[in-house]
Amino acid sequence: MQNISEPKPECKTEFQINAKVSFFKLPIFDLLFRSYFVLAMLGSLIALMLWLAHLMGYYSLTGSGLTPLVWHTHEMLFGFAATVAVGFVLTAAQTWTGAASIRGKKVFYLVVLWCLVRVLLWRNSELTVQIAIYGQALWWFSIITVFGKLVVGNNNRRNYLFIPLLSAMAIINIIILVADLKGNSELSIHLAKSVVLLFTVLMAIVGGRVIPFFTVNGAKTQAINNHALIELLLLPTAVISILVFILGHFIELPFTPAILMMLVSGLHFIRLGRWRSINTLAVPLLWSLHLAYFFMALGLFLLGLSYFQLGLTFSSALHLITIGAIGLMILSMMSRVSLGHTGRLLQPSKSIRFAFGLMVFAAIVRALLPLFNLPVLAWQLSTLLWCFAGGIFIRIYWPILSAEKISR
Repeated sequence: MQNISEPKPECKTEFQINAKVSFFKLPIFDLLFRSYFVLAMLGSLIALMLWLAHLMGYYSLTGSGLTPLVWHTHEMLFGFAATVAVGFVLTAAQTWTGAASIRGKKVFYLVVLWCLVRVLLWRNSELTVQIAIYGQALWWFSIITVFGKLVVGNNNRRNYLFIPLLSAMAIINIIILVADLKGNSELSIHLAKSVVLLFTVLMAIVGGRVIPFFTVNGAKTQAINNHALIELLLLPTAVISILVFILGHFIELPFTPAILMMLVSGLHFIRLGRWRSINTLAVPLLWSLHLAYFFMALGLFLLGLSYFQLGLTFSSALHLITIGAIGLMILSMMSRVSLGHTGRLLQPSKSIRFAFGLMVFAAIVRALLPLFNLPVLAWQLSTLLWCFAGGIFIRIYWPILSAEKISR
């Protein structure tokens, strides 16, 4: 006779199945932005602290894997910025198409894949980087496939342009890793700079759509109408300037991309001038976006100016974009999306407003202090300011992103 005190095998199996299902239904796996926002920011803090420790001689990133500069650049551009962009785009695609984006188990797999690539790259041996390259390629393939099914499958033609943009980033990402591993670090760095310019195109597309819309709704301004000629010229000119910049590494051109970069900057400034930025000063989730766009336009202008060797380095101008434009816009968008897509009011805490200020200050000191022969202080201050801002974001938004959506 069976002992009634013993649990039935099928009850145990049913419990295990229910536990497994419940795990994948955790709020953190409900849409990709929840996990990727937190992971990307946390990853950036670790990567930056390792990079600063390397620069100060307390830790060595030198090994048989990636060279230190390529490692740092890759983790900030792809481990951080591209990860947040992917989390945002796959979430926004649900709104754009009216179709459900990935959830649960598929999000979990993409989280595991992302974490695996980070661990392999942080180990930074030749073998781990080789494995990471396959993992990163699989990550990009998965992301582009999911996004493509959403927009193409629902005939959302307006957002088809994200497919070639994400594909270009993916291809360049893999080339950067492979080239550096094979000893061509110069090519890797050049292509990494190109990715920063590609991010300005992504910011121009997304920012051009959402910033005027958010401004009208959030600051209660009159309707904002973009200038038709500016909109017609902006993206083609930006793409041409990037192509010229990339080609300049392979062939000798009769001209530099300097004038094109400054022209694109001017178009951005004209565009921004129509967005009534002055009306957003009382709304942190708005002025942060406007200021990030301003930093992007200014950074592009200074990049062009750096070609004329007026004491301004390309690196300083580039960091004005990477920190002031990309970093601030990402921090602002993550704050907005984390509130809006979890059913909360778009009212960030005072701590997040302070974090916006820290990111602005980080961009300024990183760009300006090297001009006064204070590069080490620039590295130290900008890293610490970024880490404080990122730490504030994680502390405030982890409880929100890991909790159920509020129904209102």
